[in-house]
Amino acid sequence: MLGPLGDIVVLDLSRALAGPHAAQMLGDLGARVIKVEHPDGGDESRGWGPPFAGPDHDISTYFLAANRNKQSITVDLKSAEGKELIERLVRQSDVLVENFRTGVLDRLGFSAGRLHELNPRLVILSITGFGHDGPEGGRPGYDGIAQGEGGLMSLTGPSPEEPYRVGASIADLLAGIHGAYGVVGALYERERTGKGRVVRTSLLAAVTGVHAYHGTAWTVGGQVPAAGGNHHASIAPYGTFRCSDGMLQIAAANDGQWKKVATLLGIDPADPRYTTNRERFAHRDELIADMERALAAHDRAHWLARLAETGVPAGAIRSIDEVYAWEQTRSQGLVVEVEHPVLGKIELPGPPLRFDGLTDVEHSAPPTLGQDNDAVLAWLRERER
Repeated sequence: MLGPLGDIVVLDLSRALAGPHAAQMLGDLGARVIKVEHPDGGDESRGWGPPFAGPDHDISTYFLAANRNKQSITVDLKSAEGKELIERLVRQSDVLVENFRTGVLDRLGFSAGRLHELNPRLVILSITGFGHDGPEGGRPGYDGIAQGEGGLMSLTGPSPEEPYRVGASIADLLAGIHGAYGVVGALYERERTGKGRVVRTSLLAAVTGVHAYHGTAWTVGGQVPAAGGNHHASIAPYGTFRCSDGMLQIAAANDGQWKKVATLLGIDPADPRYTTNRERFAHRDELIADMERALAAHDRAHWLARLAETGVPAGAIRSIDEVYAWEQTRSQGLVVEVEHPVLGKIELPGPPLRFDGLTDVEHSAPPTLGQDNDAVLAWLRERER
Protein backbone atom coordinates (compact mmCIF):
# COMPACT_ATOMS: atom_id res chain seq x y z
CA MET A 1 0.00 0.00 0.00
CA LEU A 2 0.95 3.60 -0.51
CA GLY A 3 1.09 5.90 2.49
CA PRO A 4 3.34 7.64 5.00
CA LEU A 5 4.05 4.34 6.81
CA GLY A 6 4.59 2.29 3.67
CA ASP A 7 7.91 0.89 4.92
CA ILE A 8 6.66 -0.02 8.41
CA VAL A 9 5.74 -3.54 9.58
CA VAL A 10 3.23 -3.89 12.43
CA LEU A 11 2.84 -7.13 14.37
CA ASP A 12 -0.70 -7.03 15.78
CA LEU A 13 -1.14 -9.35 18.77
CA SER A 14 -4.26 -7.53 19.93
CA ARG A 15 -7.91 -8.54 19.80
CA ALA A 16 -11.42 -7.15 20.26
CA LEU A 17 -11.41 -3.42 19.49
CA ALA A 18 -8.91 -0.99 21.06
CA GLY A 19 -5.73 -2.67 19.83
CA PRO A 20 -7.14 -3.76 16.46
CA HIS A 21 -8.41 -0.22 15.86
CA ALA A 22 -4.92 1.19 16.52
CA ALA A 23 -3.35 -1.35 14.17
CA GLN A 24 -6.00 -0.67 11.54
CA MET A 25 -5.18 3.04 11.67
CA LEU A 26 -1.51 2.22 11.06
CA GLY A 27 -2.58 0.00 8.19
CA ASP A 28 -4.62 2.85 6.74
CA LEU A 29 -1.36 4.85 6.71
CA GLY A 30 0.26 2.18 4.56
CA ALA A 31 1.92 -0.11 7.10
CA ARG A 32 1.99 -3.88 6.56
CA VAL A 33 -0.08 -5.20 9.46
CA ILE A 34 0.28 -8.87 10.38
CA LYS A 35 -2.55 -9.92 12.68
CA VAL A 36 -1.68 -12.87 14.91
CA GLU A 37 -4.69 -14.99 15.94
CA HIS A 38 -5.14 -18.20 17.89
CA PRO A 39 -5.84 -21.16 15.59
CA ASP A 40 -8.96 -22.01 17.60
CA GLY A 41 -11.44 -19.29 16.63
CA GLY A 42 -9.05 -16.36 16.33
CA ASP A 43 -9.89 -12.89 17.60
CA GLU A 44 -12.93 -13.23 19.88
CA SER A 45 -14.67 -10.42 18.01
CA ARG A 46 -15.08 -12.86 15.09
CA GLY A 47 -17.91 -14.29 17.20
CA TRP A 48 -19.50 -10.99 18.20
CA GLY A 49 -22.88 -10.17 16.73
CA PRO A 50 -25.49 -9.81 15.45
CA PRO A 51 -25.40 -8.84 12.74
CA PHE A 52 -23.51 -11.57 10.93
CA ALA A 53 -22.98 -11.80 7.18
CA GLY A 54 -22.11 -14.43 4.60
CA PRO A 55 -23.81 -17.51 3.20
CA ASP A 56 -23.49 -19.27 6.58
CA HIS A 57 -24.16 -16.13 8.62
CA ASP A 58 -20.87 -16.62 10.45
CA ILE A 59 -18.87 -13.50 9.50
CA SER A 60 -19.03 -10.87 12.22
CA THR A 61 -19.65 -7.35 10.98
CA TYR A 62 -18.07 -6.23 14.27
CA PHE A 63 -14.78 -7.86 13.24
CA LEU A 64 -15.01 -6.27 9.80
CA ALA A 65 -15.07 -2.81 11.40
CA ALA A 66 -11.59 -3.03 12.96
CA ASN A 67 -9.45 -5.21 10.70
CA ARG A 68 -9.21 -3.80 7.19
CA ASN A 69 -5.74 -3.61 5.60
CA LYS A 70 -4.35 -6.57 7.58
CA GLN A 71 -3.02 -10.06 7.00
CA SER A 72 -4.09 -12.89 9.33
CA ILE A 73 -1.85 -15.69 10.53
CA THR A 74 -2.68 -18.33 13.13
CA VAL A 75 -0.20 -18.90 15.96
CA ASP A 76 -0.48 -20.63 19.32
CA LEU A 77 1.53 -18.30 21.56
CA LYS A 78 1.82 -21.01 24.23
CA SER A 79 3.53 -23.55 21.98
CA ALA A 80 7.27 -23.75 21.36
CA GLU A 81 6.70 -23.45 17.62
CA GLY A 82 4.46 -20.45 18.09
CA LYS A 83 6.95 -18.66 20.33
CA GLU A 84 9.74 -19.29 17.84
CA LEU A 85 7.65 -17.83 15.01
CA ILE A 86 6.78 -14.75 17.06
CA GLU A 87 10.48 -14.21 17.81
CA ARG A 88 11.23 -14.30 14.08
CA LEU A 89 8.41 -11.87 13.33
CA VAL A 90 9.48 -9.50 16.11
CA ARG A 91 12.97 -9.29 14.60
CA GLN A 92 11.46 -8.17 11.29
CA SER A 93 8.84 -5.76 12.68
CA ASP A 94 8.87 -2.08 13.52
CA VAL A 95 5.83 -2.02 15.81
CA LEU A 96 4.13 -4.54 18.09
CA VAL A 97 0.56 -3.89 19.29
CA GLU A 98 -0.88 -5.76 22.28
CA ASN A 99 -3.81 -5.32 24.65
CA PHE A 100 -3.42 -8.29 26.98
CA ARG A 101 -4.11 -7.86 30.67
CA THR A 102 -1.09 -6.61 32.59
CA GLY A 103 1.49 -9.38 32.97
CA VAL A 104 0.07 -11.84 30.42
CA LEU A 105 2.66 -11.13 27.72
CA ASP A 106 5.43 -11.35 30.32
CA ARG A 107 4.21 -14.81 31.35
CA LEU A 108 4.26 -15.88 27.72
CA GLY A 109 7.94 -15.00 27.61
CA PHE A 110 7.61 -11.71 25.73
CA SER A 111 8.23 -8.98 28.29
CA ALA A 112 9.20 -5.56 26.97
CA GLY A 113 12.80 -6.32 27.93
CA ARG A 114 12.80 -9.58 25.98
CA LEU A 115 11.17 -7.96 22.96
CA HIS A 116 13.84 -5.25 22.91
CA GLU A 117 16.55 -7.90 23.20
CA LEU A 118 15.14 -9.43 20.02
CA ASN A 119 14.75 -6.05 18.30
CA PRO A 120 16.07 -2.87 19.96
CA ARG A 121 14.27 -0.73 17.34
CA LEU A 122 10.84 -2.18 18.13
CA VAL A 123 8.08 0.25 19.16
CA ILE A 124 5.68 -1.53 21.51
CA LEU A 125 2.12 -0.28 21.96
CA SER A 126 0.49 -1.65 25.12
CA ILE A 127 -3.20 -0.90 25.76
CA THR A 128 -4.79 -1.90 29.07
CA GLY A 129 -8.08 -1.27 30.81
CA PHE A 130 -6.93 0.93 33.69
CA GLY A 131 -3.18 1.34 33.17
CA HIS A 132 -0.22 -0.98 33.54
CA ASP A 133 0.52 0.07 37.14
CA GLY A 134 -1.10 1.86 40.08
CA PRO A 135 -3.39 0.35 42.73
CA GLU A 136 -5.86 -0.99 40.13
CA GLY A 137 -3.53 -1.51 37.19
CA GLY A 138 -4.35 -5.19 36.83
CA ARG A 139 -8.12 -4.74 36.48
CA PRO A 140 -9.72 -6.11 33.33
CA GLY A 141 -11.44 -3.37 31.40
CA TYR A 142 -14.20 -3.24 28.86
CA ASP A 143 -15.56 -0.17 27.15
CA GLY A 144 -18.75 0.34 29.15
CA ILE A 145 -16.96 -0.14 32.46
CA ALA A 146 -14.31 2.41 31.47
CA GLN A 147 -16.98 4.90 30.40
CA GLY A 148 -18.50 4.66 33.86
CA GLU A 149 -15.26 4.64 35.85
CA GLY A 150 -13.79 7.45 33.75
CA GLY A 151 -16.72 9.81 34.35
CA LEU A 152 -18.03 9.86 30.79
CA MET A 153 -21.37 8.30 31.68
CA SER A 154 -21.94 10.98 34.32
CA LEU A 155 -21.73 13.57 31.51
CA THR A 156 -24.02 11.72 29.12
CA GLY A 157 -27.79 11.34 29.23
CA PRO A 158 -30.89 13.42 29.82
CA SER A 159 -30.13 14.21 33.47
CA PRO A 160 -27.70 13.43 36.31
CA GLU A 161 -30.12 10.73 37.51
CA GLU A 162 -29.95 8.87 34.18
CA PRO A 163 -26.31 8.31 33.14
CA TYR A 164 -25.95 6.84 29.64
CA ARG A 165 -23.05 5.13 27.94
CA VAL A 166 -22.04 6.67 24.62
CA GLY A 167 -23.62 4.59 21.85
CA ALA A 168 -20.29 3.81 20.15
CA SER A 169 -17.52 1.96 22.02
CA ILE A 170 -15.81 5.27 22.49
CA ALA A 171 -13.31 4.24 25.20
CA ASP A 172 -11.96 1.45 22.98
CA LEU A 173 -11.86 3.63 19.89
CA LEU A 174 -10.20 6.57 21.63
CA ALA A 175 -7.61 4.26 23.19
CA GLY A 176 -6.85 2.96 19.71
CA ILE A 177 -6.57 6.47 18.31
CA HIS A 178 -4.29 7.64 21.14
CA GLY A 179 -2.23 4.47 20.75
CA ALA A 180 -1.69 4.97 17.03
CA TYR A 181 -0.75 8.60 17.67
CA GLY A 182 1.79 7.47 20.27
CA VAL A 183 3.26 4.91 17.88
CA VAL A 184 3.81 7.51 15.18
CA GLY A 185 5.54 9.76 17.72
CA ALA A 186 7.80 6.89 18.86
CA LEU A 187 8.66 6.02 15.25
CA TYR A 188 9.68 9.62 14.64
CA GLU A 189 11.82 9.58 17.79
CA ARG A 190 13.45 6.35 16.61
CA GLU A 191 14.80 8.19 13.59
CA ARG A 192 16.96 10.23 16.00
CA THR A 193 17.81 7.62 18.64
CA GLY A 194 17.81 4.37 16.68
CA LYS A 195 15.87 2.77 19.53
CA GLY A 196 12.25 1.82 20.07
CA ARG A 197 10.28 2.34 23.25
CA VAL A 198 7.09 1.22 24.96
CA VAL A 199 4.01 3.39 24.39
CA ARG A 200 1.28 2.86 26.97
CA THR A 201 -2.34 3.96 27.07
CA SER A 202 -5.56 2.59 28.56
CA LEU A 203 -9.31 2.83 28.28
CA LEU A 204 -9.30 4.93 31.46
CA ALA A 205 -6.65 7.27 30.03
CA ALA A 206 -8.54 7.60 26.76
CA VAL A 207 -11.80 8.59 28.47
CA THR A 208 -10.16 10.93 30.96
CA GLY A 209 -8.08 12.43 28.16
CA VAL A 210 -11.17 13.80 26.43
CA HIS A 211 -12.81 15.44 29.44
CA ALA A 212 -11.54 18.77 28.07
CA TYR A 213 -13.58 21.66 29.51
CA HIS A 214 -15.52 19.23 31.71
CA GLY A 215 -12.25 18.41 33.43
CA THR A 216 -11.20 22.01 34.01
CA ALA A 217 -14.72 22.86 35.21
CA TRP A 218 -13.76 20.76 38.23
CA THR A 219 -9.97 21.08 38.50
CA VAL A 220 -10.03 24.86 38.08
CA GLY A 221 -13.64 25.96 38.52
CA GLY A 222 -14.55 23.67 41.40
CA GLN A 223 -17.81 22.57 39.76
CA VAL A 224 -18.76 18.95 39.09
CA PRO A 225 -20.23 18.75 35.57
CA ALA A 226 -23.32 16.60 35.09
CA ALA A 227 -25.40 15.25 32.24
CA GLY A 228 -27.48 17.92 30.57
CA GLY A 229 -29.12 16.11 27.70
CA ASN A 230 -28.55 17.44 24.21
CA HIS A 231 -27.52 20.96 25.17
CA HIS A 232 -23.98 22.24 25.61
CA ALA A 233 -22.54 22.53 29.11
CA SER A 234 -21.19 26.06 28.57
CA ILE A 235 -22.75 27.61 25.46
CA ALA A 236 -26.33 28.70 24.67
CA PRO A 237 -28.07 28.25 22.36
CA TYR A 238 -26.21 25.09 21.37
CA GLY A 239 -28.21 21.88 21.15
CA THR A 240 -31.31 20.19 19.76
CA PHE A 241 -34.59 22.04 19.23
CA ARG A 242 -38.06 20.90 18.19
CA CYS A 243 -39.71 22.24 15.07
CA SER A 244 -43.01 21.27 13.46
CA ASP A 245 -41.92 17.86 12.14
CA GLY A 246 -39.12 16.77 14.44
CA MET A 247 -35.78 17.98 15.72
CA LEU A 248 -32.77 19.86 14.42
CA GLN A 249 -29.56 21.17 15.92
CA ILE A 250 -28.51 24.81 16.20
CA ALA A 251 -25.12 25.96 17.48
CA ALA A 252 -24.75 29.70 18.05
CA ALA A 253 -21.29 29.81 19.59
CA ASN A 254 -20.87 33.58 19.74
CA ASP A 255 -22.96 36.72 20.13
CA GLY A 256 -22.89 37.48 16.40
CA GLN A 257 -24.38 34.11 15.55
CA TRP A 258 -26.95 34.50 18.29
CA LYS A 259 -28.13 37.83 16.83
CA LYS A 260 -28.69 36.11 13.47
CA VAL A 261 -30.69 33.31 15.11
CA ALA A 262 -32.71 35.75 17.20
CA THR A 263 -33.54 37.93 14.19
CA LEU A 264 -34.54 34.87 12.14
CA LEU A 265 -36.83 33.60 14.91
CA GLY A 266 -38.30 36.98 15.82
CA ILE A 267 -36.67 37.14 19.26
CA ASP A 268 -35.30 40.47 20.48
CA PRO A 269 -31.49 40.03 20.58
CA ALA A 270 -31.30 42.97 23.02
CA ASP A 271 -33.46 41.18 25.60
CA PRO A 272 -31.34 41.53 28.76
CA ARG A 273 -31.76 37.81 29.46
CA TYR A 274 -30.06 36.95 26.15
CA THR A 275 -27.47 39.63 25.32
CA THR A 276 -24.35 37.58 26.16
CA ASN A 277 -23.61 33.90 26.49
CA ARG A 278 -23.40 34.26 30.29
CA GLU A 279 -26.97 35.61 30.43
CA ARG A 280 -28.27 33.19 27.81
CA PHE A 281 -26.89 30.22 29.73
CA ALA A 282 -28.34 31.50 33.01
CA HIS A 283 -31.77 31.69 31.33
CA ARG A 284 -31.34 28.66 29.09
CA ASP A 285 -34.71 27.03 29.80
CA GLU A 286 -36.52 30.26 28.90
CA LEU A 287 -34.36 30.63 25.80
CA ILE A 288 -35.12 27.10 24.60
CA ALA A 289 -38.85 27.65 25.14
CA ASP A 290 -38.81 30.93 23.18
CA MET A 291 -36.88 29.36 20.31
CA GLU A 292 -39.09 26.28 20.09
CA ARG A 293 -42.25 28.42 20.02
CA ALA A 294 -40.87 30.14 16.94
CA LEU A 295 -39.50 26.97 15.34
CA ALA A 296 -42.91 25.26 15.64
CA ALA A 297 -44.17 27.42 12.76
CA HIS A 298 -42.24 25.47 10.09
CA ASP A 299 -40.64 22.11 9.36
CA ARG A 300 -37.01 21.06 9.62
CA ALA A 301 -36.20 21.55 5.94
CA HIS A 302 -37.46 25.15 6.06
CA TRP A 303 -35.37 26.07 9.09
CA LEU A 304 -32.21 24.32 7.92
CA ALA A 305 -32.40 26.23 4.65
CA ARG A 306 -32.96 29.56 6.41
CA LEU A 307 -30.20 28.94 8.94
CA ALA A 308 -27.82 28.03 6.12
CA GLU A 309 -28.62 31.34 4.42
CA THR A 310 -27.67 33.22 7.58
CA GLY A 311 -24.43 31.27 8.08
CA VAL A 312 -25.41 29.86 11.46
CA PRO A 313 -24.17 26.27 12.09
CA ALA A 314 -27.15 23.92 12.08
CA GLY A 315 -27.86 20.36 11.09
CA ALA A 316 -30.14 17.38 10.95
CA ILE A 317 -29.89 14.29 13.17
CA ARG A 318 -29.22 11.49 10.71
CA SER A 319 -29.59 7.75 11.20
CA ILE A 320 -26.58 5.57 10.34
CA ASP A 321 -28.05 4.50 6.98
CA GLU A 322 -28.62 8.15 6.08
CA VAL A 323 -25.01 9.00 6.93
CA TYR A 324 -23.62 6.36 4.53
CA ALA A 325 -26.03 7.38 1.77
CA TRP A 326 -25.09 11.06 2.16
CA GLU A 327 -23.01 12.30 -0.75
CA GLN A 328 -20.88 14.46 1.55
CA THR A 329 -19.81 11.36 3.51
CA ARG A 330 -18.82 9.57 0.32
CA SER A 331 -17.00 12.59 -1.09
CA GLN A 332 -14.66 12.52 1.91
CA GLY A 333 -13.54 8.93 1.39
CA LEU A 334 -15.44 7.78 4.46
CA VAL A 335 -16.82 4.75 2.62
CA VAL A 336 -14.44 2.32 0.90
CA GLU A 337 -15.17 -0.68 -1.30
CA VAL A 338 -13.14 -3.86 -0.77
CA GLU A 339 -13.16 -7.38 -2.16
CA HIS A 340 -13.79 -9.90 0.61
CA PRO A 341 -12.87 -13.56 -0.10
CA VAL A 342 -16.30 -14.79 1.04
CA LEU A 343 -18.63 -11.78 0.84
CA GLY A 344 -17.37 -10.40 -2.46
CA LYS A 345 -17.54 -6.64 -2.90
CA ILE A 346 -18.54 -4.92 0.34
CA GLU A 347 -18.46 -1.38 1.65
CA LEU A 348 -16.71 -0.50 4.90
CA PRO A 349 -16.38 2.70 6.91
CA GLY A 350 -13.29 4.40 5.53
CA PRO A 351 -10.27 6.02 7.20
CA PRO A 352 -10.80 9.51 8.66
CA LEU A 353 -7.53 10.91 7.25
CA ARG A 354 -6.78 12.02 3.70
CA PHE A 355 -3.33 12.88 2.34
CA ASP A 356 -2.85 15.33 -0.49
CA GLY A 357 -1.56 13.53 -3.56
CA LEU A 358 -2.57 10.07 -2.38
CA THR A 359 -5.65 9.23 -4.41
CA ASP A 360 -7.27 5.96 -5.44
CA VAL A 361 -5.59 4.06 -2.59
CA GLU A 362 -6.76 0.46 -2.59
CA HIS A 363 -7.81 -1.01 0.74
CA SER A 364 -7.90 -4.70 1.53
CA ALA A 365 -10.79 -6.49 3.21
CA PRO A 366 -10.52 -7.81 6.76
CA PRO A 367 -8.97 -11.28 6.41
CA THR A 368 -10.48 -14.65 7.11
CA LEU A 369 -8.82 -16.58 9.92
CA GLY A 370 -5.32 -17.70 8.86
CA GLN A 371 -5.88 -16.43 5.34
CA ASP A 372 -2.28 -15.26 4.96
CA ASN A 373 -0.32 -18.03 6.70
CA ASP A 374 1.60 -19.02 3.59
CA ALA A 375 2.08 -15.48 2.30
CA VAL A 376 3.45 -14.17 5.59
CA LEU A 377 5.82 -17.12 6.02
CA ALA A 378 7.14 -16.59 2.48
CA TRP A 379 7.60 -12.88 3.17
CA LEU A 380 9.36 -13.67 6.45
CA ARG A 381 11.80 -16.09 4.80
CA GLU A 382 12.59 -13.46 2.18
CA ARG A 383 13.21 -10.81 4.87
CA GLU A 384 15.53 -13.14 6.78
CA ARG A 385 17.80 -13.78 3.80
